[in-house]
Amino acid sequence: MDRVSTRGGGAKRAMDLALTLAALPLVLPVLAAVALWVRLDSPGPALFRQERVGRGGVPFRIHKFRTMHVHDGSGPLITARGDTRITRAGRWLRATKLDELPQLIDVLKGDMSLVGPRPEVPRYMALYAEDVRRQILSVRPGITDRAAIEFRDEAALLAEATDPEQVYVQRIMPVKQRYYLDYVAHRTLAGDLRILFDTLRALLR
Repeated sequence: MDRVSTRGGGAKRAMDLALTLAALPLVLPVLAAVALWVRLDSPGPALFRQERVGRGGVPFRIHKFRTMHVHDGSGPLITARGDTRITRAGRWLRATKLDELPQLIDVLKGDMSLVGPRPEVPRYMALYAEDVRRQILSVRPGITDRAAIEFRDEAALLAEATDPEQVYVQRIMPVKQRYYLDYVAHRTLAGDLRILFDTLRALLR
């Protein structure tokens, strides 16, 4: 079985680079068009950067297209559907997940993988038990995984809650944790390809 162990990590990294570089000729025009749209839609930069926890607990700055109006950063970390901070362009980008495309930069840099547990902000990662946190952070975080597919419409679920952060921490995070631990324990290159295929299929529905 092509399990991605420590020795197999090089093969996973090679696959990440090969697929990302192969996709760039198609993705670059989309990135340029979306960046222009974001800038024209509301004042501020096209890209948004935020600290996340990476492999080994090392923090890194994740890249996304900016989907909110520029503010002082004092708002809640959880974003539910209907959040007034979201721009017109941002609503569509979040619905289509195109706001995640700049994370290909993070894949090329080596901070992320195409497939892996989604990277959390330090505040929420600190809520995991130490042994769980250590397992999840033993691999590079990813752009997509089974949890991302399962909670593709997470913002709608949070919009129904009177306390979105409580719902996220108490209901969503435990489910994501199970997905993350299962991925770390059973990850394979073939499994990564299946997750990428299932992600594309979910986005095209």
